[in-house]
Amino acid sequence: MFRITTLAAALAALSLAGAAGAQAPEAKPEPKNDYANKANWLCWPGRTDQCSGDNTATVVKADGSLTTETWTADPKAPIDCFYVYPTVSLDPGVISDMTPNDEEKRVVEQQLSRFASKCRVYAPMYRQFTLTALRNAMTGAAPPAGGPRPQTGYEDVVDAWNYYLAHENKGRGVILIGHSQGSGVLTQLIAKEIDGKPIQKQLVSAMLLGTGLPVEKGKDVGAFKHIPLCKSPTQTGCAIAYASFRDTVPPPANSRFGRPRDPNSTMEVACVNPAALGGGKGELHAYLSNGSMIANASLPPAPWATGKTVETPFVSVPGLLSAECVSKDGFNYLAVHVNADPADPRTDDIRGDVMVGAQRLDDWGLHLIDVNLAMGNLVDLAGSQGQAWLAANSHAGH
Repeated sequence: MFRITTLAAALAALSLAGAAGAQAPEAKPEPKNDYANKANWLCWPGRTDQCSGDNTATVVKADGSLTTETWTADPKAPIDCFYVYPTVSLDPGVISDMTPNDEEKRVVEQQLSRFASKCRVYAPMYRQFTLTALRNAMTGAAPPAGGPRPQTGYEDVVDAWNYYLAHENKGRGVILIGHSQGSGVLTQLIAKEIDGKPIQKQLVSAMLLGTGLPVEKGKDVGAFKHIPLCKSPTQTGCAIAYASFRDTVPPPANSRFGRPRDPNSTMEVACVNPAALGGGKGELHAYLSNGSMIANASLPPAPWATGKTVETPFVSVPGLLSAECVSKDGFNYLAVHVNADPADPRTDDIRGDVMVGAQRLDDWGLHLIDVNLAMGNLVDLAGSQGQAWLAANSHAGH
């Protein structure tokens, strides 16, 4: 029986819009959402919601010792973060409804809430292409009946973005953050609504994770004409994009990530290593789930350390994971290395592969934990890029 871990949070990538278009019949436009109604936002500054939860982490060192790392949000953060979540909805149709269920709430806990130490966080609900429809497509089952127009989700995010700009931004710098389907939606939004337009000056950076952002071969632009790839922690108005794979399991020929989906494309996909923006290898500052993720996708196969129990929501494993961007066999991807040492008491592996029963789907790589793997690096970049943007825009609203 087909089973797929549901923080397949991830499971959409840019192909989803095409899949939705192929499956959804013509339908009248859906009524617009009212984004003045805060019930249509998963996360909103100053509110008790999924982005104000517990980000306490246990740091597990190689010698097996444990220390607790506390975390606090910054209610006076000087910049904003606008986030679009990946494919998580278990709603029965092709397109999700606007009711936040456990799956939407959990994904912002995993992928967004930690950024609240550096920025005010905004996360709109949107009528996305569902995991239910994706699962049917992957197994050859009939698509769910009916459904709104395939651009509904994108149009929702545009409406939420415009509401945020009109009522909340007030000249502040903003980081756009997405994963998988969310990155695809943001790529479209940036290309149509931001790139080369006056609002681009507000862009601190775009973190487009678990996706294939097209760039011209050997260049830093492509899908975006005026927004290059990030090369340093203090560069602003730039983009970070990658898809992660184990270095021991590189993208197979049928990989869903690492190269353009159009076989006739003259472009390649971007790989920007958040642990080493200038290139080369860097240490990943991961924050892995200690079980609150759906299906426990990132739990290790054994205890985090021999004889030790970890009770915090997140786990940090300094020195265990490193990564570098690799170009090989036509693929560009973030190769993740596990610095295993069987002689020490700490775990020698992590989980994050997409599984069907006991079978690993190598074409997905480490898509489930693209964000968790580099969360500490990304939050640090939000801090350094935010400070650089503020220094260059000292007149900006706060």
